[in-house]
Amino acid sequence: MNAPLATLVAPFQHEEEIKKSRFLAQAAPVTSPADALAFFQAVGDPAATHNCWAYRIGDAYRFNDDGEPGGTAGRPILAAIDGQGCDRVAVVVTRWYGGIKLGAGGLVRAYGGSAAECLRLAPRVAIIERRNLTMRVDFTDLALVTARIRELDGNIDEEHFVADGADLLVSAPLDRIEAIVAKVIDATRGRVMPKALIDGQTQGQP
Repeated sequence: MNAPLATLVAPFQHEEEIKKSRFLAQAAPVTSPADALAFFQAVGDPAATHNCWAYRIGDAYRFNDDGEPGGTAGRPILAAIDGQGCDRVAVVVTRWYGGIKLGAGGLVRAYGGSAAECLRLAPRVAIIERRNLTMRVDFTDLALVTARIRELDGNIDEEHFVADGADLLVSAPLDRIEAIVAKVIDATRGRVMPKALIDGQTQGQP
């Protein structure tokens, strides 16, 4: 079984000197492309020779060589993000040129290596994929249903009271959803039938 992808707990940086050039890798957790671009803008050094970057947020990704030969900087940084099993992460590697050319292979190793080492050393947290359920629960079942949901690491994100009970919006790790549905149905003898919520639409029982 593959390990879950991870993001960073907080921004982190790692610095290396390679043939008199200084490489500063800075990484941060991000949740959107706009967050990533704002991070690059905030930490990049306009006085440096290059600020090369990449981000990965699920299926969305971008990279930029910032004047280095094509494919020698941004793409290796992205490869480092993927190789370290990271997601929802942005990395910028800033280079101050030290007077010795590294060549294409040397640049790939320098940018990719400094990014990978930064991510390897940074404190990380696993990304747990979550799903949502909705359910209407009578007042007589509410305490029992709430307990069963929380026993299986579910959260009650919203609770709207109606005349005879409450409408619940529940989130839980993906691998606990089926167990929560089964527990709730069993505990209430079928009086409560949770429904999956995908992209804002209820989808019936998962």
